[in-house]
Amino acid sequence: MAKVTRDDVARLAGTSTAVVSYVINNGPRPVAPATRERVLAAIKELGYRPDRVAQAMASRRTDLIGLIVPDARQPFFAEMAHAVEQAAAERGKMVLVGNSDYLDDREVHYLRAFLGMRVSGLILISQGPSENAAAEIEAWDARVVLLHERPEAIDDVAVVLDDIGGAQLAVRHLLEHGHAYVACLGGTEITPTVGDPVTDHVEGWRRAMQEAGRSTEGRLFQAPYNRYDAYQVALELLSGPDRPPALFCATDDQAFGVLRAARELRIDVPGQLAVAGFDDVKEAGLTDPPLTTVGSDRPAMARAAVDLVLDDGVRAGSRRERVRQFPSALVVRRSCGCS
Repeated sequence: MAKVTRDDVARLAGTSTAVVSYVINNGPRPVAPATRERVLAAIKELGYRPDRVAQAMASRRTDLIGLIVPDARQPFFAEMAHAVEQAAAERGKMVLVGNSDYLDDREVHYLRAFLGMRVSGLILISQGPSENAAAEIEAWDARVVLLHERPEAIDDVAVVLDDIGGAQLAVRHLLEHGHAYVACLGGTEITPTVGDPVTDHVEGWRRAMQEAGRSTEGRLFQAPYNRYDAYQVALELLSGPDRPPALFCATDDQAFGVLRAARELRIDVPGQLAVAGFDDVKEAGLTDPPLTTVGSDRPAMARAAVDLVLDDGVRAGSRRERVRQFPSALVVRRSCGCS
């Protein structure tokens, strides 16, 4: 059986192949509703399937968006990846996902692979300033949108959250419960000092403590971002003689590890230890007790990132136009002491 071509669709619909292309690709020129219906009916009757490879070769772009995340096993990145996929589907695009595992060389590997596939654009959740990543982006002249954080080494369009302000909300709330101070579970020694959300969460904690006239000396503790390693850190911290009355965790996943350690040590949360996190992943509402945390509109952030990566006109803008910041919101549950 001969392969159905765009010419066959055009003949049956009584129009040109260019119009058929406009219908299939949703542009770049408008098509009258009646003509569009004829083309769609012809496509259905003939069983026509567009040759995406040929289209990509002609346009030098595919219907793919590349997304690189540090670790899709972590709930926040998994939920963000899902939101990006949903937003891309609304624009008729598909998403390729790569995990950098917080490694610069792995990040560059996926950058080269995705850009070599001629993706329509790239959404990058980078783990920190990477000169190699910046050089790779520059070499390909790629359309890249930074999501969630903005590494100093990469000056490109970004969609970010008010991380400092969100952390301040959480720490102020804990202090309002009358605690003498709030300790902080931050990142590790390799956490970037600029442009990283965890660093900004720690900065928000520091500012809230200083506003309240409380010292931060000796009250910041390092921990990996995941619950498993944070659990080990929390076991040591909470079983020591200087157990804090309240603890702000830079990520929800860290807070999950803290809650598990507290339960194991028979420490009542929030009676003996108030806990707050950051991210408001879905699991935060199912912990015991449910976790007070800082949330964001992830679907809106994902939609903004997809729109920016697919639309022209943002490269030459000012920094304000190139960086879209979304507000944070405090999500109050019982782990902080609220009923």
